[in-house]
Amino acid sequence: MRRGNIIANLDWITIMLYLLLVIMGWLNIFSAVYSEGHPSILDINQRYGKQFIWILAAIIMAIAIVLIDHRFYEFFGYILYGTAILILLAVLVAGKEINGSKSWFALGGFQIQPSEFAKPAVALALAKYLSTFNINSKKFSTLLKVGIIIFLPSLLILLQPDTGSALVFFAFVLPVYREGFSGAILIGMFALALLFILVLVSNELVLLASIIALGFIAYWLMVKSFKNLILAVLIFIAFFFISLGASYLFGNSLEYYPAALISMVLSIITYLILAYIHRIRKVGILMLVVAATVFYTFAVNYSFDHFLSDYQQRRVNIMLGIQSDPLGAGYNVNQSMIAIGSGGVVGKGFLQGTQTKLNFVPEQSTDFIFCTVGEEWGFLGTTIVIILFLYLFIRLITLAELQKEKFARVFGYGLVSVMFLHFFINIAMTIGLFPVVGIPLPFFSYGGSSLWAFTIFLFIFLRLDAGRKE
Repeated sequence: MRRGNIIANLDWITIMLYLLLVIMGWLNIFSAVYSEGHPSILDINQRYGKQFIWILAAIIMAIAIVLIDHRFYEFFGYILYGTAILILLAVLVAGKEINGSKSWFALGGFQIQPSEFAKPAVALALAKYLSTFNINSKKFSTLLKVGIIIFLPSLLILLQPDTGSALVFFAFVLPVYREGFSGAILIGMFALALLFILVLVSNELVLLASIIALGFIAYWLMVKSFKNLILAVLIFIAFFFISLGASYLFGNSLEYYPAALISMVLSIITYLILAYIHRIRKVGILMLVVAATVFYTFAVNYSFDHFLSDYQQRRVNIMLGIQSDPLGAGYNVNQSMIAIGSGGVVGKGFLQGTQTKLNFVPEQSTDFIFCTVGEEWGFLGTTIVIILFLYLFIRLITLAELQKEKFARVFGYGLVSVMFLHFFINIAMTIGLFPVVGIPLPFFSYGGSSLWAFTIFLFIFLRLDAGRKE
């Protein structure tokens, strides 16, 4: 009787969308790597045969998930999160290195990527914490705990290094914002992303001068005093000429950038002392924000030089227009856009894609699976795929808003946020609007880890939704 109620309470529209996307993905994997020597779609020696096995396993997982009591996921949320962290630590030690990234466990002829399973684990822990009774979203300690839950696994994944997977965890900012946290979080994330781009494309002196100028403007808006603004500018200029003069006396010729940097640091220290003496808290906060902004620019440069491989750096530079390499790092994207464009309105037809058949597009069954859709099914096919995904997202948001328990709502928004970021970045990669960072298209890209992780993620939420009706 109880199991019958569970089945009846499941959202079958979402399940049908899931099955439709999985089948479409499987067919496109078959088409992307099809050869006349292996015509059977169930040939387990080929990628499409292996994907079929993973699909069957995913369906078994989905059935097992919905048969478990929905309260299990909340009760064991922290334990599952802790397990995911331990596995991410283990892969750094005992993982298999593929394409320069130690992100996989090798199990026989299969590889498992733990970072994919960390995403639903983070959603469980975040939902459990945010559903804690009487949580205060304005306290710094609350923000700190939320930040640790979200970004600890991201940091471990960055150490593998797997920049693309680490990037996905920023999606969890959306459910945090939905639960009443300050909108400054979203504005801050956008500002950090914009500053990241500016660091890479701008002259360092021009960028530092812009940060200093914006700091002065913000200071004037705070104190509403032109006299105090002039005083602040004069203090900075005095430190600037003192820095140049001191370097000249010691026999060194200090350039403008380090002189401006030293002057800004000394000015910030001066105003932090004055803010403490006169108890002007907002000025002290402004000085800390300016200092943090400059530190962030250094961190971006360091991370770009040390965490990204030369190949990944070239991909980012190509996307930003800093560098051109159509036969090297830009080859994948160029061939992907050619494949999509060659599909026209209705495409070349199933198994008829020449770009994919002749292996012009690398990773055409994984990260670049969308170009197979574009070439064989054209603008019409890509539009249908995008509409199906958007309908799934709208459906999940609707279900999330219907939840009576905060835990289920936060988890649902976590699912939508992560899935949408995968969807957006993957498609943006294939058409040259985002650097190639190795993020799969949910339910479409070849690979068991991604399919299983998103299946687990989705069906835990559907089980929580079914629990709402019990």
